[in-house]
Amino acid sequence: MVHFLHPGLSPRTIVLPDPEKDALGFCVVQEEASPYSLVNICLNVLIANLEKLCSERSDGTLCLPEHWSFPQELADQFLGVMTWQGKLTDRTVGIFRDNQMKLKRASIQRAEISTAAFIKAFCHHRLIELDATAVHTDLPIPDIINGLCRNSWIQQNLRCLLLDSTSIPPDSRLLLFGRLTGLRVLSVFNVCFHNEDLANVSQLPKLESLDISNTLVTDISVLLTCKDRLKSLTMHYLKCLTMTKPQILAVIGELKCLLHLDISDHRQLRSDLAFHLLQQKDILPNLVSLDISGASCITDEAVELFVRQRPAMQFVGLLATDAGYSEFFTAKQGFRVAGGANISQISQALSQYRHRSCFMKEALYRLFTETFSMQVTMPAILKLVAVGMRNHPLNLPVQFTASACALNLTRQSLARGMPVRLLSEVTCLLFKALKNFPHYQQLQKNCLLSLTNSRILVDVPFDRFDAAKFVMRWLCKNENPKMQTMAVSITSILALQLSREQTAQLEEELFMAIKELLAIVKQKTTANLDDVTLLFTLKALWNLTDESPAACKHFIENEGLAIFTQVLETFSESAIQSRVLGLLNNVAEVRELSSKLVTKDIVKHVSILLHSKEMEVSYFAAGIVAHLTADKQHWVSCDLQRTLLLQDLYTTIQNWSSSSCKMTALVTYRSFKAFFPLLGNFSQPQVQLWALWAMYHVCSKNPSKYCKMLVEEEGLQFLCDIQEHSEADPQAQQIAASILDDFRMHFMNYRRLPLR
Repeated sequence: MVHFLHPGLSPRTIVLPDPEKDALGFCVVQEEASPYSLVNICLNVLIANLEKLCSERSDGTLCLPEHWSFPQELADQFLGVMTWQGKLTDRTVGIFRDNQMKLKRASIQRAEISTAAFIKAFCHHRLIELDATAVHTDLPIPDIINGLCRNSWIQQNLRCLLLDSTSIPPDSRLLLFGRLTGLRVLSVFNVCFHNEDLANVSQLPKLESLDISNTLVTDISVLLTCKDRLKSLTMHYLKCLTMTKPQILAVIGELKCLLHLDISDHRQLRSDLAFHLLQQKDILPNLVSLDISGASCITDEAVELFVRQRPAMQFVGLLATDAGYSEFFTAKQGFRVAGGANISQISQALSQYRHRSCFMKEALYRLFTETFSMQVTMPAILKLVAVGMRNHPLNLPVQFTASACALNLTRQSLARGMPVRLLSEVTCLLFKALKNFPHYQQLQKNCLLSLTNSRILVDVPFDRFDAAKFVMRWLCKNENPKMQTMAVSITSILALQLSREQTAQLEEELFMAIKELLAIVKQKTTANLDDVTLLFTLKALWNLTDESPAACKHFIENEGLAIFTQVLETFSESAIQSRVLGLLNNVAEVRELSSKLVTKDIVKHVSILLHSKEMEVSYFAAGIVAHLTADKQHWVSCDLQRTLLLQDLYTTIQNWSSSSCKMTALVTYRSFKAFFPLLGNFSQPQVQLWALWAMYHVCSKNPSKYCKMLVEEEGLQFLCDIQEHSEADPQAQQIAASILDDFRMHFMNYRRLPLR
């Protein structure tokens, strides 16, 4: 199920939460907690395996099997998911060249494809919508228009064309939008779009919606050409306008069909166009929505009067203004306000301005203030924060403020009410921000703080490898005691969540982390300070060295044995002793390093702790003795001492009441392989007994995990050999038989196993 929870599988911003109808996010919880549709899962599998399923043309592009055929809706969805995942390239886009796909609504946002690939893949389809927002510079706007106009059907029937932030070559001539006679919706936000281009667009016979925000237009007078059909006009941050305010308002006033007007601006520009608009009593009587966010000199009274005079109005944008705080705006039912007065207005702003970084930053700042002491779980708000982070990955103010908001919205108790998939998406976006801004310390701190949340660290799917790398590097360069403690505690948990292969890949980080952790242990021991940081640090070292010979080697090379000997001599608490012995167990399991433990000091402390009244301490000390005494070569000059240790080990095991005894903490193992040499050692039944006792203990406590491990690692044969060996210790045979009995009991309802 974890695979289907991964946030990268499907588009996550198609359906935005409704701040009015779903303020507490019940719909978001239901959506995020539901599995992906079968269609989405199938499309993701197809996209992941395109190279295997497709043949290759002579030009290197992919081609679908001839007998395949996709319905139009499915073809549109296929393209959308490919675009979302960043899988649309000159090679993969070839699957849309033939007739197996029949596209109608094509989304190629941010795609890195060439003009030739675009024309071959899309311009023969009967498209009615094309979203080419922020496509790569290899596909400029003139080439898109020329390609579309090759198809006479598209010329007459294309209704919607989105070209926001798409490039235009410096030497480009007039953009001939007028050839697309069926166009109803056109957006050229943040494009090098001039007056002559606007004049050309104004001639479009069916144009109803136009977005010319942040373009180079200086005069909008030509819009009078389409005054009888234009219903929506967006000209946010139209910074190059040279017309006077009365001239602009005169043009706007003539647009009799206009229902939606956006003249919002950057707050720093202090535009007063909206102020003058609000004074016009009879202008735009049928207006439904007005956006004046960022405008100056705006008051509640002026906006309220303007709205009351237009009863059809349903929305007003007031973010980054001084308006929106009166009861008319905070309590009016069914009237939407994108502002900063309360959580509802902020939610509306996050949704309305998800593509505008200047307003997204402002809304997030207001949200941070509003949620600083939040006590209510608000998944809908968190999803809007995630949308903002995903839409503006390279905008530092947005990413930093969003990370702080995410932290407020997912504090310990709040995270428990959030859907796992949403938490997963937010966590992945935080790590993406870290990669984009590796030197911004406060952003790193916010990410680290989010990982201290046990719900996120344990239950939520995210890239543990990247997280471990980040946390270990942070640990090594941060001297703040509080942050250091957090980094250590996170490291101790992440270490157990990494595979052996992943741990091996972290060689550089591992070396630095172990060196830093040992320095912390040495500092605490010298100061005789047994605080929580020391416990976390010892646990982190224990977990990092588990099943990791490289980490054990780093521990030895950085004077770990001397430091741990000092710890045992300084502290007598069982929690500290068990952690120290747990790590020494890991070292003892590494054949090439175990001889390093056969020293006077280590053997003395282990011998004493073997008789500890605390079960965990005695158990781990016994494990060290078992591994060390199993190899006679370590004891060439002190065989008598080895014999005495084996006798002590045997006596200690006899004193343990049973393998099902209650330890304070359950011992866990990633593998049984370290036990196999001990199980095969019939000449020393003491070490065999310890290994069997340990295996029986974990198998009886967690049979679903460890019985499966016995099968996968072929450990059953060792147990059968002990049962049948004529010289095996009777007690060892008894424990082996008990493990096999429990094993049979666990699996008897599933399958028959060939056990004698």
